[in-house]
Amino acid sequence: MHVGWDGQRRVHGSVLHIDIIGGRIWIQHDGTSPGVAIELAEDGIPKDDIVLGFRPAHLRHHTGFGVG
Repeated sequence: MHVGWDGQRRVHGSVLHIDIIGGRIWIQHDGTSPGVAIELAEDGIPKDDIVLGFRPAHLRHHTGFGVG
């Protein structure tokens, strides 16, 4: 979680949001670097089982990961 203050503005939000949907890992938000999808793939999770949910469905086939 990002929690705290940025000047007068309150900051509160998740760094990472992952769901398991239909047996696949759906990354809904990824504020990490270089990205949790790359780390999962490097750890042996098939790229077809990782969906970048934060990318529009019509562009996911360009990512090298699952399309949903």
